[in-house]
Amino acid sequence: MKSRALRPRRMTTRIAMASAFLVLSHGGGVSLATAAVSCRAAVEMHGWVTTEVTTQRLAPFRCDGGLSPDSSAAAVLEVRIDAAARRQTVLGFGAALTDAAVEVIRRSPVRDQLLRELFGGAPGLALAMVRVPIGASDFSRRHYSLDDVSTGQSDPTLTHFRLDPEGVGTIGLLKAVHAINPQLRIVASPWSAPAWMKSSRGLIGGSLEPKFYDAYAHYLLRFAQEYAAAGLPLYALTVQNEPRFEPKDYPGMLFPAAARQIFLRDHLGPLLAASHDAPLVLAWDHNWSHAEEPQAVLEDRSAARYVGGVAWHCYEGRIEAQIRLQGEYPAVPFHLTECSGGEWQHGWAETLRQFVAGLILPELRAGARSVMLWNIALDENHGPHLGGCTDCRGVVTVDSRSGAVTRNPEYYALAHFSRFLGSGAVRIESADESSAGGQVGHVAFVTAGDERALVLFNPSLEPRRVRVRDAGAAGVLAELDLPGSALITLIWRAPRVEPKPDPSHGAGKLATEVTNVLPAAVVVKVHRPKLEGVSGRPTWRALARVAGVSVGRSVIDSGGCRE
Repeated sequence: MKSRALRPRRMTTRIAMASAFLVLSHGGGVSLATAAVSCRAAVEMHGWVTTEVTTQRLAPFRCDGGLSPDSSAAAVLEVRIDAAARRQTVLGFGAALTDAAVEVIRRSPVRDQLLRELFGGAPGLALAMVRVPIGASDFSRRHYSLDDVSTGQSDPTLTHFRLDPEGVGTIGLLKAVHAINPQLRIVASPWSAPAWMKSSRGLIGGSLEPKFYDAYAHYLLRFAQEYAAAGLPLYALTVQNEPRFEPKDYPGMLFPAAARQIFLRDHLGPLLAASHDAPLVLAWDHNWSHAEEPQAVLEDRSAARYVGGVAWHCYEGRIEAQIRLQGEYPAVPFHLTECSGGEWQHGWAETLRQFVAGLILPELRAGARSVMLWNIALDENHGPHLGGCTDCRGVVTVDSRSGAVTRNPEYYALAHFSRFLGSGAVRIESADESSAGGQVGHVAFVTAGDERALVLFNPSLEPRRVRVRDAGAAGVLAELDLPGSALITLIWRAPRVEPKPDPSHGAGKLATEVTNVLPAAVVVKVHRPKLEGVSGRPTWRALARVAGVSVGRSVIDSGGCRE
């Protein structure tokens, strides 16, 4: 964790929760009045808007009226969608159930209602992705692995492997979540191997000793088997959380690319391939700043045959590195597996801008199959935690004294996608055409229910008038005025169209070669110049450029959160 010099005043909306939970309206976390968004459409179209104004948080509106004659909106920006130009299928959105998050939710007086709100369908958020640590992370009350033995001893046969009380609690909560959303996908990541496997002989620092590669592979498989036995099969796992970072006060482990290649190629990969219903392996699980590391694994054909995707964090580097690597390996699914907000951010509206224009929009436009943030819930003291980030923020904050739930900007940033897209939505092409281009972020989808979904974000403080056209229909589909700093989701039905090939996947003109035919993953490399690591001052502005908008001071520019 990095220290942060800027510690701005917290700006969140608290919603009291005592013995009973406020029933959700179709519009959001609490019953809200219909939003005053001026909108006219040629088809029946429904919308939801979130702004800093507390009465406009996931507030519903209908596009069935004319534009206000006194509208002060600036010049029209035209967004054209093309449902025939299909891109990636999106698995879902979510956040991490760390030990801290599990504890905070379990002790909440409205646990069941909160779980339904986060994971249930509308009016819930329908979150469908969860990341869980394998053993302790910095957001645990103690440091532990799942095979701790006395100092000086080792346990290569994993005789002492067990899910500690924390793990049992996590499984119990996940069973409740799975009952709410059976489409839930679980991604697991270890922060450290057991101390006896490491050069440091401790959970903090050090690296995995080669003589224990096989034991560590069985350790990860054993975790997957325990979850499967509990009715919670893992979708994927990573070999190591943030393998280039060696934290000083919480579990962590250096695991260089060359070592990970050997471990995956000769130990974990064959072990999982021989196992029934084994999870996928996501390579990397760290920042954009060293994209050469997952590239090295993908270039090793014998290791890459076991790779089911690449996992990214948001804390350092630029998303262009992810985009370039995706261009070289277009068949490899990419996922954002961690990004945290915190008290270093400047205000509610700016935080929403950073997560939408600076993260989720550009990730989806870059081809991400899923987006997961860091802790799904923390208490009013940014914990519980032992080491690491002292002022990270959860998607929701649950006050340990009153039970009050604060729905933070991250909640609404996720909600505008997860609630309306569900699992299996396909991103379709969207482009803006206007002299005002770049002033509104946008991304479009066809849902599994064959609805159209368009998410728009206005990063400006000034209102913007947006006209929506459909490449498959004549005329204007809709015209609406976006309030300043507004996030909007539009939903409607349209005639079915036949998809066109995605020119960004393989691109026809580029030679490709299949380097992997394992059912778990197909790695297709597009021949392009070798990707080098990306260095320089971390920024989210590069993300915003991909989404077609500009943002102010970024999360990372404001101090960042993690290495």
